[in-house]
Amino acid sequence: MMARLLKTGGGAALGALMSVSAWAQTEVSFYFPVAVGGPITKLIDQYAADFSKENPAIKVTPIYAGTYQETIVKALTAHKSGTPPVTSVLLSTDMFTLIDEDAIVPVDNFVKTDADKAWLKSFFPAFMTNSQTEGKTWGVPFQRSTVVLYWNKEAFKEAGLDPSKPPATWDEQVEMAKKLTRRDAQGNVSQWGLQVPSSGFPYWLFQGFTTQNGVELMNQAGDTTYYDKPEVVQALQYWVDLSQKHKVMAPGVIEWGTTPKDFFERKTAMMWTTTGNLTNVRNNAKFDFGVAMLPAGKRRGSPTGGGNFYVFKKSTPAQQEAAVTFIKWITTPERAAQWGIDTGYVAVRPDSWETPAMKKYVEGFPAAAVARDQLPHAVAELSTHENQRVTKALNDGLQAALTGAKTPEQAMKDAQAEATRILRPYRK
Repeated sequence: MMARLLKTGGGAALGALMSVSAWAQTEVSFYFPVAVGGPITKLIDQYAADFSKENPAIKVTPIYAGTYQETIVKALTAHKSGTPPVTSVLLSTDMFTLIDEDAIVPVDNFVKTDADKAWLKSFFPAFMTNSQTEGKTWGVPFQRSTVVLYWNKEAFKEAGLDPSKPPATWDEQVEMAKKLTRRDAQGNVSQWGLQVPSSGFPYWLFQGFTTQNGVELMNQAGDTTYYDKPEVVQALQYWVDLSQKHKVMAPGVIEWGTTPKDFFERKTAMMWTTTGNLTNVRNNAKFDFGVAMLPAGKRRGSPTGGGNFYVFKKSTPAQQEAAVTFIKWITTPERAAQWGIDTGYVAVRPDSWETPAMKKYVEGFPAAAVARDQLPHAVAELSTHENQRVTKALNDGLQAALTGAKTPEQAMKDAQAEATRILRPYRK
């Protein structure tokens, strides 16, 4: 074949060689959890194009699969039909579900050299707690986050508070929120002191309160939950009291999706949300704002959150190797730093914070380093076998307590009973 190509002469030979290399290309389908369009898809498309330019033998094809929830459903449906993506970014908490479905392979299978081992050890330990179980690594941190507190410095000034000092404790959070809540003569609220969303990911925000109260919601094996522990009930009581007793937060369920907008529109002076909203807040807040670690109860604390790369089992060995080559490429210190700068997610490796680009970014925008500084206080996000059902039991209990349908104690007792029933088959 090569001899024949050489005889055909310059242009034709080059064209034929290019077709040979195209035939030899390994295709890596890549599910990414975002709706079609928008700045994130442009970034991912650019990464895929740049990688394929540097690695012409591998073609990475991003497929935008909707929300995290929609993406795992599509990925598992494709796995069952025998044509899964080669790799996908899914929630770190999907790890046990993906293992139970026999859908993924451990990343350790591809870690052979000293350089490979150094790469796998390069991520923040807090992000690896949701990426490893039983001595194996199943996920590679990519777009990871923690919950942080955002505050409107102008609203603080207007309320007679020091705009440079956010609440550092639970008590301060209540006292400051009281001063920040604005009511007219009829008692109508134009600005709440605080918003902690309770739709979308209520369990995740709740883990902020439970961690701060010195308790975790599950064990590392993912087969036991502790929803009805007294410290968990106390944490929920504090959350409920913010609206029902102290009246510094809107009653009922607060929407995850509209909370940043409420902050921009000055309907709330403080909010808890993901560090992944950092770029959104920076671009849309028309006032000076601050970002802080969450206030401490018995201790500081937040769950980690966000997505990991996973490698799917039914793809070919060549595709799996190619996927890991891409994952290593996109998680280099420089790219991890740039992804953090462009999106607001926490750059997932300590050395990415030492890159010139990140140092310059933090110097001009110190708020970007808050989520990183909170990592030593962070715990693994709630993750168990049958994760969606076990999490739903907790979410239902939280919303029942926040709407006043159940007491915190009853809500957590019922949630624990349901979680215990679901997890029984997984206990060894």
